[in-house]
Amino acid sequence: MRILLVEDDPALSLGVGRAFGREGWSVDVLHDGRLALAAGDVGVYDVAVLDLGLPGCDGMDVLRHWRARGARVPVLLLTARDELGDRVEGLNAGADDYLVKPFDVAELVARVRALKRRADGRLSERLTLGELELDLTQRELRWRGQRVHMSPRELALTELLMHKAGRVVPKETIVATLSSWEADFSENSVEVYVHRLRKRFADLGVVIKTVRGFGYVLECAPAAAA
Repeated sequence: MRILLVEDDPALSLGVGRAFGREGWSVDVLHDGRLALAAGDVGVYDVAVLDLGLPGCDGMDVLRHWRARGARVPVLLLTARDELGDRVEGLNAGADDYLVKPFDVAELVARVRALKRRADGRLSERLTLGELELDLTQRELRWRGQRVHMSPRELALTELLMHKAGRVVPKETIVATLSSWEADFSENSVEVYVHRLRKRFADLGVVIKTVRGFGYVLECAPAAAA
């Protein structure tokens, strides 16, 4: 996947770019609104991640310019503006999604992935294991139809484990997936989050097993499998 990232904060753009790179995605970075206005065919990108508070030209104006030129690339707005009116204005201007700063990189990656699925015509995609269902479009985990409340990182770890249910997920993969630009996610942190998920899953019919020296595997609990 090819991503256009328009963000003027060097540390943030570096961290987000690295996170996208770990997904195997190609990232082009612009730091100025005027450069984004002058960009060529943004339609060559699968997704654009656009900050609103840009020097040179506001991100909202950049978005309107792209849409006026007929660009259909899915756009996710990043902003510190968390008022409802700002979100509505962004969506009305042609944005496809909206994420307020500060945010977790794991959630950003998941939202970008969801935008790509939506653009590909896969409007509703779900992962299931036993009676657990993860809605990848709505970013919700449900058990017997009831929502299971989770933090963005817990949800990202659940998605990773459910994608590979029945197979071992190496600890190194979890570290890379859950790291952010603010701080690296250590192997000790992985153990903390796995412990949290085990407590959440205790009565939901699935278990996370440790494969020593390798990582973790998510599968149906024996009673649920029976």
